[in-house]
Amino acid sequence: MAVGQRAIRQTVPEPKTARQPLRQEVVDGIKAYILRNELRPGDPLPTEPALCEALGASRSSVREAIRILTALDIVEVRHGHGTYVGRLSLSALVESLTFRGLLSPDDDFQVMSDLIEVRELFERGMAERLVSSLDEEQIDRLEAHVDEMRRAGAGEGHGFVEADRAFHTLLLAPLGNDLIGQLSAAFWDVYVIVAPHLDVFTREHEAATISNHQRIVDAVRDRDPAEFAAALAEHYAPVRLRIEEARARR
Repeated sequence: MAVGQRAIRQTVPEPKTARQPLRQEVVDGIKAYILRNELRPGDPLPTEPALCEALGASRSSVREAIRILTALDIVEVRHGHGTYVGRLSLSALVESLTFRGLLSPDDDFQVMSDLIEVRELFERGMAERLVSSLDEEQIDRLEAHVDEMRRAGAGEGHGFVEADRAFHTLLLAPLGNDLIGQLSAAFWDVYVIVAPHLDVFTREHEAATISNHQRIVDAVRDRDPAEFAAALAEHYAPVRLRIEEARARR
């Protein structure tokens, strides 16, 4: 047996029985290898034959497990190069929420309502930290995003939603929390895909949205957490109301 294969046997749990492992057992075995070897995103995994030998699994079982792990972004297959640890992003969450939202009208509205609630929870729950942590340069960039939204709303530019997303991404940046950043980005990905199908947000709402974002910026400049939280509440309350109104019309 090759040295590399012996090493794998030391770090991947042996099959519980002599029978061919079920698909989930192979998936768990590959995940165990990643954890026991403390691999990071981008690190290489053993070759397919080596995994088959170590797990006592057929080539088809290993390939199916790799496909499952690829869909979860735990594993990345680079054709012609090999298999690597994936980015471990929340892409699977985005796909799941998006599909759920597009599957039925009722789920559309529930997904949007849930996303709005979680986004507001992040931002209002961290009000004091955000207000004290955002520096002057970041505040100026927040203001610039509001100006871009204002130009787009007046028909003088493009990317209203993009500027809105950039605003909230920057707002959370000082937390330095990768999980919150990934979740926020995932929620925006779902929002951009699902929202157009709801016919909820129209240009008549843009002026209020811009005004609320400006109030958020002003609160941060004044280092006023209470006003910051109030501005966020004013920003999200009408959004939830429009979702409920659209649900009632359906």
